[in-house]
Amino acid sequence: MKVCTDATLFGAMAPVMSGEKVLDIGTGTGLLALMAAQLGAGSVTAVELNREAFGEARSNFRNSPWNVHLQAVHADIRKYAATCNESFDLIISNPPFFQRHSKSSDDLRKLARHTDELAYPELLACAAKLLSDDGRLYLLLPVMAVAQIREEAGKSGLFLSRRINLKGYARNRAKVAALLFSRTELKYEEKELTIYRAEREYSKESERFLAPFLLRFADAGKTVGRASARQ
Repeated sequence: MKVCTDATLFGAMAPVMSGEKVLDIGTGTGLLALMAAQLGAGSVTAVELNREAFGEARSNFRNSPWNVHLQAVHADIRKYAATCNESFDLIISNPPFFQRHSKSSDDLRKLARHTDELAYPELLACAAKLLSDDGRLYLLLPVMAVAQIREEAGKSGLFLSRRINLKGYARNRAKVAALLFSRTELKYEEKELTIYRAEREYSKESERFLAPFLLRFADAGKTVGRASARQ
């Protein structure tokens, strides 16, 4: 699975606070977990069902500068949640997309991009069990799924407080949204972020988030601090 821009920007915008305990559900090759560690998480537990992806995530963690903060777990999140006695300050997930849409013939891509293995209500139930009392849940979802997930989240006592719609260019409609939930009903905020200002040119706002993570911004990243929107 290639690393996509949406997921990278989602990780760069993650509201990680220094020293927090973070859980990454469905870590894949570990992208979001690695970014959370770079953003200052005290510990990141990354749960992955697929054995091949788990092995790659574990290898990536071991070879990263933040390896002491990262733990890869090969498990079904439902079984993990049922036996875990820990709670987490922040849970992040880029869950499977495209419910009831045509499927890839490749089994691994199929598993990663569809909700056959973990339906949204199950994901939310796991998150509700594992979140601390003042914890937050941070999801990347297709825009078309937001209404459903918001309704399902309410059943688990989780309330949407922030939504950032991501679109490729100013002329495009947003296809995915970064959603932040908490156990307390807070003032709702919604905004839009355009990723590119021109072909292969990031917008100033997306560059501000991505600069600390992408090598193409290595020089600029030395002077770019954590964006205030992550707070």
